[in-house]
Amino acid sequence: MTAGTVTYRGERIENRPPHEITTRGIVLVPERDKVFPNLSVEENLIANVPRVAPGAAARRLIDVAYEFFPKLAELRDREAGYLSGGERQMLAIGAAIACGPELLLVDELSLGLAPLAVQDLARRLQEIRDRLGITILLVEQNAPVALGIADWGYIMENGRVVLDGDAARLGDHQDIREFYLGQSAGERRSYRQVKQYRRSRRWYG
Repeated sequence: MTAGTVTYRGERIENRPPHEITTRGIVLVPERDKVFPNLSVEENLIANVPRVAPGAAARRLIDVAYEFFPKLAELRDREAGYLSGGERQMLAIGAAIACGPELLLVDELSLGLAPLAVQDLARRLQEIRDRLGITILLVEQNAPVALGIADWGYIMENGRVVLDGDAARLGDHQDIREFYLGQSAGERRSYRQVKQYRRSRRWYG
């Protein structure tokens, strides 16, 4: 970071080393380079378990990842580089779970994945949130996916928050329906039509 601050639980954490951030319970599932391709699925999970976790606790963290993603258990000996895109995303989220997070950051859950895979991953994220009681911060360009998961959302344009609210409010907002859901008066609009549209009012108007 070159400007601004990041505060977590009353403490500034910007520009701290990644391992210090992780020890505070913050774990990132990045947009790209999610896994170690030359390691097996299980080795990827083991690599993310905190060193301070004793043997039984470490094993439990890995087992929790397998509980949410049973497919990974079937593939535990396969090299991650041979996984499909959806399987890599499962492994990336499973590896993050193995860190024992309090705050899980997920960058572009749906990027490059088929719709059915995205739906499945979105459902599993909700299960992870509800069962583990952790906070999930999702950055996602697919508005229907984001609003289907979120309790509270922020719409950003050019690095600025232009609208926020609970998922129901955002989903009902006419500008959101027009620009991000492709709907106008209940009709689906093409990207070309939406692109040519110009706002006639302010976001908060």
